[in-house]
Amino acid sequence: MVWISRAAIIFTTLTLVASALVGCGTDKATQTVFTEKEQVNAVKGLIDRVTSGRSADFIVRLLPERQDSLDYFEFSAENGKIVLGGNNGVSIASALGQYLRDFCGFHLSWCGSNTVLPESLPLPEEKVTKTSPYKWRYYLNYCTFNYSMSWWDFDRWQKEIDWMALNGINMPLAITGQNSIWRRVYHKLGLTDKDLESFFSGPAYFNWFWMGNLDGWCGPLPQSFMEKHEKLQKQILYRERSLGMTPILPSFTGHVPPALIEKFPDVKAKNTQWVNFPKTYVLDPSEEMFSEIGKLFLETQTEIYGTNHYYTADTFNENVPPTDDPEYLKGVSAKVYQAMSDVDPEAVWVMQGWMFYHERDFWHDPQIQALLSAVPDDKMLILDLWSERYPIWNRTHAYYGKPWLWCMLHNFGQNITLSGNATSVANDPAAALADPTSGRMSGIGLTPEGIGHTPIIYALMLENVWNEGRPVDIHSFIKNYTTNRYGKFSPAAVEAWKGIFATAFENNVNNGGHESIISGRPTFVENPKGCTNTNKCYDRVDLVKAWETLYSCIDELSGSDGYRYDIVDITRQVLADYASVIQQKFAADYKKGDMEAFKAHAEAFDALISDMDTLLATRKEFLLGVWLESAKAMGANAEESALYEKNARNLLGTWGNKDCKLFDYACKQWSGMMDGYYRQRWGLFFEDVLANWGHFDQNEFAQKCKDYEWNWISDTTYFPTEKSGDEIEVVKKLWNKYNADLSHE
Repeated sequence: MVWISRAAIIFTTLTLVASALVGCGTDKATQTVFTEKEQVNAVKGLIDRVTSGRSADFIVRLLPERQDSLDYFEFSAENGKIVLGGNNGVSIASALGQYLRDFCGFHLSWCGSNTVLPESLPLPEEKVTKTSPYKWRYYLNYCTFNYSMSWWDFDRWQKEIDWMALNGINMPLAITGQNSIWRRVYHKLGLTDKDLESFFSGPAYFNWFWMGNLDGWCGPLPQSFMEKHEKLQKQILYRERSLGMTPILPSFTGHVPPALIEKFPDVKAKNTQWVNFPKTYVLDPSEEMFSEIGKLFLETQTEIYGTNHYYTADTFNENVPPTDDPEYLKGVSAKVYQAMSDVDPEAVWVMQGWMFYHERDFWHDPQIQALLSAVPDDKMLILDLWSERYPIWNRTHAYYGKPWLWCMLHNFGQNITLSGNATSVANDPAAALADPTSGRMSGIGLTPEGIGHTPIIYALMLENVWNEGRPVDIHSFIKNYTTNRYGKFSPAAVEAWKGIFATAFENNVNNGGHESIISGRPTFVENPKGCTNTNKCYDRVDLVKAWETLYSCIDELSGSDGYRYDIVDITRQVLADYASVIQQKFAADYKKGDMEAFKAHAEAFDALISDMDTLLATRKEFLLGVWLESAKAMGANAEESALYEKNARNLLGTWGNKDCKLFDYACKQWSGMMDGYYRQRWGLFFEDVLANWGHFDQNEFAQKCKDYEWNWISDTTYFPTEKSGDEIEVVKKLWNKYNADLSHE
């Protein structure tokens, strides 16, 4: 009763004084209700940030809600200004984004933008109005917070939030700053900071810690990090909420510190193991302490961050439940939800549908239905996480009546391979919306493990937001996208991208795109599989032909930042693919016993890696140094900076310990990684093969590799944070060197 009483007090207080909080001195992090003036000012701030201070050219109006509660926007001209209207901040920002793209050739991207606006902004002759049929437009994945966002400050976050709003995203995952909440919770339960040292992971592994996959890896986590990220989360939430977004916060799923089990030895808990990390503890949902901790967590989180009543929880993430008994699974669900609803009667549980794919041999109809049935339909929202490749909604009776979102996963480990499922992305959200068997489809989402690459496929997915339930015409999209991105219409560029879409963006043969043999542990095997699956979804030469067409625009479009990124990226991909051709040549040389030919092809392979490093160094998006120095900069002292750099390196290399099965999972074709890691590793391979000619042992070499990989994690070699070389000059040089060979089968 004590827990419920405290919860009731907190939520009654929040409800009664929400309006009083607006504009007063109360911590803005808990503010969820904003006046019309505050919302308009939030949008004007966004306008100034993305247009370099031109908010005076716009009139911003907050419009009334529609009867059907769907989001909508409009823009028009009035007294020489552009009028932007919408039913919330995200809708108004979307009106701005649509106007800038359609009338000003504006293009804002993670990698390569065209944001220079005309001195006099064009005035629309007629009012443009759009409505989104998707109530929710979700964004992010637990993994994104580490593969891409581990070292972000608020300036970088604000850019992302602005991009989200311009593209209509209104439901972002918000799991930053959770360690400080857990620290408070476990202090209240009698644990000390010393007890928690082996619990909290290092900063690059937080999301896997949060999901209960691992404890303590690459820690201990400094208190200064927790304090910084609590402040950062408050800034993120305030900005998102002020624009009308609905952030999703975490809730308790049972993962607890080993010290808690030691303190309460009679509590029922089970061990669970993920990959080959040490076992973690998960409380049995039948335990009273499960509910107590769940309530305490939400109370504490609400006190610090406020709430929008949507909570993420994935009880069995990549872990198989101890039994397939439907009653047990139903009981687990009921307890998880009760821990939310006892504190927040308005709580809605947001669950990933990932486990129904990942552990599909376990989750059959009775188990899925049992897990979902314990929660009222309007109190749960399911993310169909990988709809573009493996939709689950059509295998689960549309999640048995639960609202759900069609999501594009696209990426694993923030690998930057050119890949996607364009036809599905362009057509299937609208098709699902119109399908009478799709149940309560309530929106769409982007759920990538990593961002900051392949911007075109994300732009294609976001076309669905305001396309009013129609499929996206890919050819029209490519024309409009490239015209804005490159600053002019180029027929050759359009044809090039059509060719790229027909090859790399119809991927149905591997997960998230294939890898280059360069970034895998050296071997003679053409496709090592595992984290280095080199099986392409296209004929290599077909992509080379598309590259040649894009290259034909190099002089015409060299002034475009977006083109410069794209020509580097596509050149990177054709060279990365070509590496397998050379690898198979020196593999054949070894098999034939031709040492001289082997040496020649090994030298060509080494030169290719070096050339790719030079190419990638021309773009800041592809610099290892940016990742490492951002990590070090977060440290409050030299010791912390060293820990953070080790975290940053570990994630890219072995991922876990020396024998971790996930080695190279988060491989990066980045300048610095190419020359400073992969090339060195391949050098060891060539030396070992030549030293043991005719008797080379792959297993023995793998052990030597592990030593090198583990030592690299503790290395402190500096890598540049600024680009070097001119993209166009370097691409032309590589064209002259490789084009004739690349074009051959």
